[in-house]
Amino acid sequence: MANIKLDIPLSEESVRSLKLGDAVLLTGRIYTARDAAHKYLAGKPDMARVPDFRNGAIYHCGPVIVKENGDWRVTAAGPTTSSREEPYEAFVIEKYGIRAIIGKGGMGKATLEACRRFGCVYLHAIGGAAQVLANAVQQVSAVHFLEEFGAPEAIWQFEVKDFPAVVTMDAAGHSLHAQVLEQSLAQFEKLK
Repeated sequence: MANIKLDIPLSEESVRSLKLGDAVLLTGRIYTARDAAHKYLAGKPDMARVPDFRNGAIYHCGPVIVKENGDWRVTAAGPTTSSREEPYEAFVIEKYGIRAIIGKGGMGKATLEACRRFGCVYLHAIGGAAQVLANAVQQVSAVHFLEEFGAPEAIWQFEVKDFPAVVTMDAAGHSLHAQVLEQSLAQFEKLK
């Protein structure tokens, strides 16, 4: 299977053309956002301080970053469990015009419905490959809310090249995570 190369900002058309199982390589700007950032974005944020996420990608990641010679360098950038963001994600997708969510473990029905309605996909990044994924980060171009949230929870702005991920929730309302759960439960019932 060939990798689909996608440049960020993402168009709705390119996102809606993706199917479950498609392997993608992202190039462009992605933003990390974990619990503190999602809670803040879903509340009443100071919009003058919030990055422009439109047609972009949010990565559920608490990167390990060091400062060398005045520049930030990413040493590990593995995905964190996405389900913690389920209470906020549908709202964030709609309000900020997000086209891709990157993380691990999938998300729930509200996020899946938001992906379908607004043209967004969930991309599964490989857990345990934090250093490999960090190698795709070419530059840390900015950091937002570092003092308020701390390093793991800050919104880091990464410029990436060929960041690898797999479509596991598409913009047509299909979820590989839900399919695997359904198949697993069916197999479990057979074992009873």
